Amino acid sequence: MEDFDVIVIGAGPAGEVAAGRLAAAGLSTVIVESELAGGECSYWACMPSKALLRPVDLAGEVGRVTGLRLAGPIDAGAVLARRDAVVSQYDDAGQARWLDSAGVTLVRGTGRLAGPRRVEVTTADGGVRTLVANHAVVLATGSRSVIPPVAGLAAAGPWTNREATGARAIPERLVVIGGGVVACEMAQAMRGLGSREVTMLVRGGDLLTRMEPFAGEMVARSLADQGVDIRTHESAEKVERPEPGGEVTVRLASGGTVRADEILVAAGRRSATDDLGLASVGLPESRPVEVDDSMRATGVADGWLYAVGDVNGRALLTHMGKYQARAASDVIVARVRGEADDRPGMRDRADRAGAPQVVFTDPQVCAVGRTEAQARAEGFDVRVVEHDMEQVAGGYLLGEGYRGKAKAVVDERRRVLLGVTFVAPGAAELLHAATIAVTSEVTLDDLWHAVPSYPTVSEVWLRLLEAYGL
Repeated sequence: MEDFDVIVIGAGPAGEVAAGRLAAAGLSTVIVESELAGGECSYWACMPSKALLRPVDLAGEVGRVTGLRLAGPIDAGAVLARRDAVVSQYDDAGQARWLDSAGVTLVRGTGRLAGPRRVEVTTADGGVRTLVANHAVVLATGSRSVIPPVAGLAAAGPWTNREATGARAIPERLVVIGGGVVACEMAQAMRGLGSREVTMLVRGGDLLTRMEPFAGEMVARSLADQGVDIRTHESAEKVERPEPGGEVTVRLASGGTVRADEILVAAGRRSATDDLGLASVGLPESRPVEVDDSMRATGVADGWLYAVGDVNGRALLTHMGKYQARAASDVIVARVRGEADDRPGMRDRADRAGAPQVVFTDPQVCAVGRTEAQARAEGFDVRVVEHDMEQVAGGYLLGEGYRGKAKAVVDERRRVLLGVTFVAPGAAELLHAATIAVTSEVTLDDLWHAVPSYPTVSEVWLRLLEAYGL
């Protein structure tokens, strides 16, 4: 048995942040990883997907500016090469070096709980190492793609986000199951990089249903304008692929048929807890690990188990996992030192307010806090203000055909923002101002004195406040 102060299972962004922060505080820390140090975001999600989307986004931008035009189609091969550079050729040597420089021990293998403060690691050669934590174990195993129980789908070898962002070539024809973030982003990326046919099968009637309705509507219009075939109220009933890597036939619930070269399943994710040994510490298997606001697992005696990131199911977003990791590691250090563990920053407040998120389509969708529907369901006294962003001078200057919309959800009783959504090309950099306003509960009267510069798109803040009546 090998003893450490803290054991972290999962070397994705959340796990790495926790391990680095714990080691910097002087605690002996080991991190266990079964795949690549750096995790899903670095190699199969956030980073490669944005590398694929950036040229498509820029092409849209060029198309809106008078006097500019693309010389030809996007060079998909060059884009894929750039993607490979972004993911370090799927080599985690750099991440491993960083862990070593931070004083974190990296153990490669599959880690699972084997009782209180004990982790068993099965290594690639079949060996087993037993690690014991003096103080805490932090779970940071992330999440996995869900494959719906459609006849023949799993056997057809469908793409998930991993295969889509890691594609070695752009398919001529692609079928996408789903209407969420991954579905929208990858449909746009593949169409923009050269797919001749992209068909989206959306079970419900809208895209991006967890956001304000106009967000999904605007993205749907943009995708349709780019030639994506969006079929709402449609689902796959059966999938056939007689030859591995051959043509895919999707038989639809409506009775129709779609044929494609690849099929992408983007039907959601679930916390990766199936083989984590949770039963050995009295927790249910195959469910998110419930935690309190310090990220300590509830239902586990002595408070030694923590869960950060997607594994706790609070907000399946990289930046939120890293935020939770900072809070949890600071709490662990304080408890080890016998210090107060409730200082500012040691509790998760942002998830309750509503985590910020960007969908990197063209137009980009940026949102933080509650939607109008969520706020009303929670009983707030709600007032809504909206503004078309092309009517702001900065938006008009960005090009012909620039379209955007902003919406603010106001708590009338306290005169603070409950949620803000922007949908417009290049709107992502507007989001942090909204995040500060929402999470810090800045009053509208104080926001009135935060003067946006002219002529920028950020003047939309002034227009929203004027619409409110200030």
